[in-house]
Amino acid sequence: MNVTDVFSSIPGGDGPVLKFLIVLLTIIGAVFVSKVATIYLRRTLKEKMSKDHLEIILKLTSYSIIIVAILFFMLPALNVEPSSILVAGSVVGFIIGFASQNIVGNMVSGLFLMTERPIKVGNIVNIDGNSGTVEDITLISTIIRTYDGLYVRIPNQTVFTTTITNYVANVARRFDYVVGIRYNDDADKAIEIIKNIIEDHPFTLKNPSPVVFVDNLGDNAVNIVVRIWAPSTDWYGAKTELLWIMKKTLEENGMEIAFPQRTLWFANELQSKQIDKKEVPSGNG
Repeated sequence: MNVTDVFSSIPGGDGPVLKFLIVLLTIIGAVFVSKVATIYLRRTLKEKMSKDHLEIILKLTSYSIIIVAILFFMLPALNVEPSSILVAGSVVGFIIGFASQNIVGNMVSGLFLMTERPIKVGNIVNIDGNSGTVEDITLISTIIRTYDGLYVRIPNQTVFTTTITNYVANVARRFDYVVGIRYNDDADKAIEIIKNIIEDHPFTLKNPSPVVFVDNLGDNAVNIVVRIWAPSTDWYGAKTELLWIMKKTLEENGMEIAFPQRTLWFANELQSKQIDKKEVPSGNG
């Protein structure tokens, strides 16, 4: 027994007054359920997505509830068979869906992105090989401004299915250096100098603590590894600044940054002979 049969079995179900009451109650019930659902979703998702995106989801939910109420309660009360409308709607929906499957896929992916929130507006990210700052997230696409100022629009389906690297999702980020000093320099003193530089810098973090140690004895230098943590928002500035400060400070303390060089040893002592200019034969006679 379907909904139409239920209304037909009601005594006087074909009367205009009862139909009017059923339509009226359906509207009131749909609006009530829609309000309850939107209030619940607003409280649940308020902290998880932006206000604009939340409003879109609330409207979609509200319209969906009203459409369901019309199809399954109001139309049967008016003796309109909803199955015929659903069949016609299915055919039209299939045609539209086939023609716009990418758009639908991007919209669905956009809803998941707004709910899951792996990225936010203002985040510095790498998506599908595009690095930059997230400018906007819409239902269809995500906009990124690259480091060189380019405008990149990425479909949400690509964003949702590819690997996302969010550089500022965590509050702190580490960066590393390898500082090579000469073999005749004092490595312990170099480590102490580097630690003091890190401690004095305003954007380096004490927790997690920095690490400075001799990593290996290279072909041309004693390589000191430096690992530093900084706030994600100030990470790049600290990285570009500290290395040059270390180089200058080490040189001020009598040390040098090593560079590739070779020392040649001869089996026999080289004998030099000073040649008088008069003994040099003229090339042109």
